[in-house]
Amino acid sequence: MTFTGAIGKACKTVIVQIVRGLALSRIHPNVLTFIGLLINVGAAWLLAVGQFRWAGAVILGAGLFDMVDGRVARATNRVTRFGGFFDSVLDRYSDLGLLVGLLVWYGSINRSPYVVLTAVAMMGSVMVSYTRARAETEIPTCKVGFMERPERVVLMIIGALFDRMPEVLWVIAVLANLTVVHRMIFTWQESKRLEEAQLRPAAARTAAATRGTEKQD
Repeated sequence: MTFTGAIGKACKTVIVQIVRGLALSRIHPNVLTFIGLLINVGAAWLLAVGQFRWAGAVILGAGLFDMVDGRVARATNRVTRFGGFFDSVLDRYSDLGLLVGLLVWYGSINRSPYVVLTAVAMMGSVMVSYTRARAETEIPTCKVGFMERPERVVLMIIGALFDRMPEVLWVIAVLANLTVVHRMIFTWQESKRLEEAQLRPAAARTAAATRGTEKQD
């Protein structure tokens, strides 16, 4: 077994034990989701006062709740439609809260370019989620693109812990908005394909009806 494989196995074992303990405690999965939001609010405050390394550690802790709430729901047979919706909504608040914290910090030290950069990253983060949700009202699925929430959270942790937040914001701002463009193109292609598939039977029926009329004549 490789070194990274051993780490992955160890982490999985720890998570399984945590999930088992939480399942036995009978805590509701939605409560875990809400606790994760509160922890991220604390991380946002730390970002807002410039305590980036502490914020990174707190975001890492909040990520644990992101990983276990769904597993606890499945382990306790509490998977519900509302639970998935609730988790998605609170995830958006968590993401935006962290970026608002950065806006406050960069605004307080008069770094206007970084305020704009954070705002662009914020727009991209929101639109990545929105384009998928909106696209999937028209097509079966729209999971294309790289910069989804797990990647953004990992980048935020790296940026905070290693004091490389501007570089991370550039990556999020560029790749998140490219993901939005990718999803728009994918949705256009899939919509066109589905529309053409719907038109073919209608065209075939029209052609058949035309041939039938010609035979009668």
